[in-house]
Amino acid sequence: MNLKNLMMWGLIVVLVLGLFQMFQNPKKTMVFEKTPFSEFLKNIEDGRVVQVEIKGNDIEGILSDGTAFSTYAPNDPNLVEKLTSKGVSITASPIEDKMPSLLGILLSWFPMLLLIGVWIFFMRQMQGGRGGAMGFGKSKAKLLSEAKGKVTFNDVAGIDEAKEEVEEI
Repeated sequence: MNLKNLMMWGLIVVLVLGLFQMFQNPKKTMVFEKTPFSEFLKNIEDGRVVQVEIKGNDIEGILSDGTAFSTYAPNDPNLVEKLTSKGVSITASPIEDKMPSLLGILLSWFPMLLLIGVWIFFMRQMQGGRGGAMGFGKSKAKLLSEAKGKVTFNDVAGIDEAKEEVEEI
């Protein structure tokens, strides 16, 4: 294996390992503990909720002991009033659009592009004799002349009786 091929394989291995690592341990600034909505309401009544962020029906927040939590809230028109009456800091943000990002598009196309790249890589490796891997139909036809291509019975070795029978035909 020459140096160019070794570098190409090394790059492929590093990219695959990098993608694997990226999806195994995504960046998490805070680990949110899933909390039932009833427990969330109890924490509000006890005054343990310090801060919340409302995104549609999803609520993420921090308790007085520093624990981060998340819960799903049904449509409760009195929820904001309960939070403000207990002095909870409320942040509201709109629901994020599910528009695919450039990274999402690249990741969805990555397997197909990888297969095409590997196929091209192997096709280039097989560019050996006779026009390469797909060049089996590209051989030049050779024209035989009368002088070169004429075969007589004198040129053929074999049983004399068989020669005589063929000559009779």
